[in-house]
Amino acid sequence: MATTADFKNGMVIEFNNILFSIVAFQHVKPGKGPAFVRTKLKAVKTGKVIDNTFNSGVKINVARVERRSYQYLYNDDNGYHFMDTQTYDQTFLKKELINAPDLLKEGQEVEIIVHAEQEEVLACELPPFVDLEVSYTEPGVKGDTATNTLKPAKLETGATINVPLFINEGEKIRIDTRTGNYSERVKS
Repeated sequence: MATTADFKNGMVIEFNNILFSIVAFQHVKPGKGPAFVRTKLKAVKTGKVIDNTFNSGVKINVARVERRSYQYLYNDDNGYHFMDTQTYDQTFLKKELINAPDLLKEGQEVEIIVHAEQEEVLACELPPFVDLEVSYTEPGVKGDTATNTLKPAKLETGATINVPLFINEGEKIRIDTRTGNYSERVKS
């Protein structure tokens, strides 16, 4: 058990029988009335963000959540298969638990978030940026590079994203896994 004085960004708490991560919090002591804590909470499983106000000193259940390093192996009808990099145990996850499944590349390192007391997998997070090769894209027209025009490009993982006109087939690009958007060209 913890109180509102123990709040930290990233702390996972149990609120209304749902696990939430604290995104932001602010202790407020008005001139009149008791102190309180304004929080922005993000549901660990669904990603939904809510605002909530706690009275100062209220006891809160803190959930023990661990981030474990895994390596992506492959996917099939059962789901996406991963291997623990410490114990070499294999596990598989459903597509819904992965934040960007279409950007997963064989051998890629990911973090799987596990509820430690129940050994329940809550989510699988890719690194913030991944470098992938463009397997197919239409060639850009010379002289069309002055505007922020985008064209579709198919990546080595099979995902299709929009890229600037100057990106050609065979080039490596960096993609933001949180948004799924093109970030920059990777220098070789």
